[in-house]
Amino acid sequence: MTNKTLNLRCKTKTGQQSMTGLHLSSTIGQLKTTISNLTKIPGDRLKVLQGYPPKVIDLSDTEHYLSEIPLRSGDTLIVEEDTLSGKLNYHCNTIDNDIRSQNAKVKGMLMRKVVPADNSCLFTSVDCLLNNGKVNLSSAPSMRELIAGVVISDPATYTDAFLGKSNQDYCKWIMNKESWGGAIEISILSKYYSMEIDVVDTQSGRIDRFGEDQSYSKRILVIYDGIHYDPLILESLVPGDDIQTIFSTLDEAVLAQAMDIASEAKDSKQFTDVSSFSLKCLICQKLLTGQSQAQLHAKESGHINFGEVN
Repeated sequence: MTNKTLNLRCKTKTGQQSMTGLHLSSTIGQLKTTISNLTKIPGDRLKVLQGYPPKVIDLSDTEHYLSEIPLRSGDTLIVEEDTLSGKLNYHCNTIDNDIRSQNAKVKGMLMRKVVPADNSCLFTSVDCLLNNGKVNLSSAPSMRELIAGVVISDPATYTDAFLGKSNQDYCKWIMNKESWGGAIEISILSKYYSMEIDVVDTQSGRIDRFGEDQSYSKRILVIYDGIHYDPLILESLVPGDDIQTIFSTLDEAVLAQAMDIASEAKDSKQFTDVSSFSLKCLICQKLLTGQSQAQLHAKESGHINFGEVN
């Protein structure tokens, strides 16, 4: 039995990870343990697919060697949680037909692409999605300038009451690289690009669809954990195919995947409770609790540079 090392990747709805420590002489039981440790999915609920079109790997005999599957270094395994645990012994033709039917509707797997947490993550994420998944850390200033230009040119819409500060003060504030983007900025970007921007909120488990009432034909999706935004991209199930970042608003399959991501993230508590997380003003070093205290401190002191306290 060869002891050749297998360099494998496992892909789930929330991301892609490398698997180490496996060899052709490893057993299916060891593979299941490795995947479960990475994904937190119980071994008896693992559904693992390989190849294209993806086919379900039989994991029932945990003593079989991985060389019998077979697996090759560089393979990517698609991992899902099987909610129909105990009913894995379907006829092979039925499995293949189900997968082909699913592939006809879903062209790939929606995944998070991580961008830096530098107070401009919203702008970096939107720019990334508008530019085919390319992360450009120098894009935020021009997007901030765009937003300020929209606001200052339309004081009738962007009033003091709407912005929470004067029109001019808001424009100065949003141009500061330390200022975080949020709902106001997303709504402006949605209108400017004539595109629905869907925010997958991991704290509430819901999707907020900015521009939904405008009947736009296209949408992009970002995921938000309470303090940080990342773009969501669709990785093709076909090796070598391009990723997809802009979707039709008629595409219900990608929205369903986004809902699954929101639900899974909420269940696993992948969010930051902004009402209770600890912050420190990086100007005067005052300790604060939650977003409300930070906003009040900023209003009273003019300090807008905060850092999270771990």
